Amino acid sequence: MTSGSYPVPAPSERGDDLAAMRRALALAASVRTRTAPNPWVGAVVAAGTERFEGATEPPGGPHAEVVALRAAGAAARGATLYTTLEPCVHHGRTPPCTDAVLEAGLARVVVGMLDPDPDVSGRGVELLRSHGVQVDVGVAGDEVAELLAPYLKHRRTGRPWVVLKLAASLDGRIAAPDRTSRWLTGAAAREDVHHLRSRSDAVLVGAGTVRADDPELTVRTDPPPARQPLRVVLGRAPRDARLHPAVELSGDLGDVLDDLGGRGVLQLLVEGGATVAHAFHSARLVDRYVVYLAPALFGGDDAVPMFAGPGAPTMDQLWRGQVVSVERLGEDLRVELAPPGADGAGPVGRAA
Repeated sequence: MTSGSYPVPAPSERGDDLAAMRRALALAASVRTRTAPNPWVGAVVAAGTERFEGATEPPGGPHAEVVALRAAGAAARGATLYTTLEPCVHHGRTPPCTDAVLEAGLARVVVGMLDPDPDVSGRGVELLRSHGVQVDVGVAGDEVAELLAPYLKHRRTGRPWVVLKLAASLDGRIAAPDRTSRWLTGAAAREDVHHLRSRSDAVLVGAGTVRADDPELTVRTDPPPARQPLRVVLGRAPRDARLHPAVELSGDLGDVLDDLGGRGVLQLLVEGGATVAHAFHSARLVDRYVVYLAPALFGGDDAVPMFAGPGAPTMDQLWRGQVVSVERLGEDLRVELAPPGADGAGPVGRAA
């Protein structure tokens, strides 16, 4: 993995490096819902037989490396720091992590992957090396990239990672001819949707769905989430709709994604309806499809399909993605798909 023209050394093959980095990955995953728009990062300081851990705190709080180094204290001198993402080298809401690394007197830093943020992008590694710190990059790099996929896309494109969620019968229908759809899937699948929302910075639906279903689009989990996602409507929602306050947007979907990216949205969950799902799919703007399939059949062609609009005109133009995961949730199936050729085709965040 590279950032610009900056050379990246081959990852270490040491088993203890891999084990420590995977622990850092677990720490990063534990704060997935609390750090945006900052990346969720984990860090471990290995000082002899002792281990000191840290994870990025909510915006304004210290980054993972600083948390771990504070826990280690004087034991950090001459130790090794494992961090899932390259330490930052710039002043933001907090001082540079590279300053804390140098002040701690670490002998070695092991980095999962370089940070594509233009303010970092290899400069953190370069600075540490220039001060005599041994730095190895690439340990569990693919796993780190998978975990940080929304952050990486946002930093590289300015747009959020788009997850399209659909709930359908086995014959591909999302609502009855009279437009009723509650409840197509069971309680376990609906609970999973709330966890998927909790890992998203914004949830988007079309104005037609708001008029038909009047959804709240909130996260209802136990324990409650640290924060609710931004609620977004394509078009105009009725003033008395339950999802207010909401952001109402319209126009080109690329412009919509640019707008949301500018608001710090790293992961966008698109929940429908069929017209909106078709718009995102046909424009090839979806990074992950999460489909909940109920063991039910409408048994006709008059129920509402998953996508409302023209599909592939020939078999040669059929969309074929990659199956990332299949899981049974109660009586339903959860199927996750990645677009063809997607890098790091790992599953989006699931319930802990």
